[in-house]
Amino acid sequence: MTNPPDPAMPPPDDIDRMERALGWRPQQFHPARADRATGGAGARWIVSEGRDAAIGIRSAFVKIGATRITADWFRAEWRNYVSLRGWFLPTVLGFDDDGERPTLALEDLSAADWPPPWDDERVAAVLDALAAVRETRPPDHLIRRELSSDAHWQEVAAERAPFLALGLCSAAWLDAALPALIDAASSAPLAGDALVHLDIRSDNLCFRDGRAILIDWNHAQLANPDLDVAFWLPSLHAEGGPAPESILPDAPALAAWVAGFFCAGAGDPPIPDAPHVRPLQLMQARTALPWAARALGLPPL
Repeated sequence: MTNPPDPAMPPPDDIDRMERALGWRPQQFHPARADRATGGAGARWIVSEGRDAAIGIRSAFVKIGATRITADWFRAEWRNYVSLRGWFLPTVLGFDDDGERPTLALEDLSAADWPPPWDDERVAAVLDALAAVRETRPPDHLIRRELSSDAHWQEVAAERAPFLALGLCSAAWLDAALPALIDAASSAPLAGDALVHLDIRSDNLCFRDGRAILIDWNHAQLANPDLDVAFWLPSLHAEGGPAPESILPDAPALAAWVAGFFCAGAGDPPIPDAPHVRPLQLMQARTALPWAARALGLPPL
């Protein structure tokens, strides 16, 4: 009878993959904090080369594509990392791709400061990092993908039940607000040629020496750089940070578009490869929709 695999240890094949990516063989393995969006769909480990931390052993954060979607994410992330330069990036230690389970090794940031909580200095540090991102030359392989302007609120209008089941507003409020939300979102300034991360939230950033380090670059593309700020603000406010309009004032179209993105997505069926996406979108929708209502002068929810 075969013994079941040890959940505290990666399988031997994955340890081999780590060694190829790092150039040294890990000896110690600690499961990393699961990303709220992927919910552990990719294997994530903090690894080190020995047992005695006092002797200055090397450590790393390693993630391995465990499904097709996470494998594609990690390949895209690696390609972006090696094409970018900036103080807002983590140090990349290596990559291995055997065609089955791509393995990305980054510096170990477990000793950095991870939000929340939020204060003025941390908010300013993220805004400084996003300003540096928008000034960074994008890699040649990135393209400007067309982001649909009003499709999210149109989806809600076509099938209201999944959204209303979230309990964010009444059916009467939605009936009255939809025309204004659709009209505002349709004019949102989405297009641009700047580098954008497009997935800024607290579990994708940390602080070191007063600066924000941004991780998980698999969604990077070319767009209006204000999108990075707008996407971040609902989760920032949900975690005790300032109201979105205090950072991005006079942006009703972006507020409506971001609210539509989260409100339409939160009611969709769960994603098997990323089971935590829908709860995360709901958290963001709870602050994004009131932001859009205030920005558009709609009645309170």
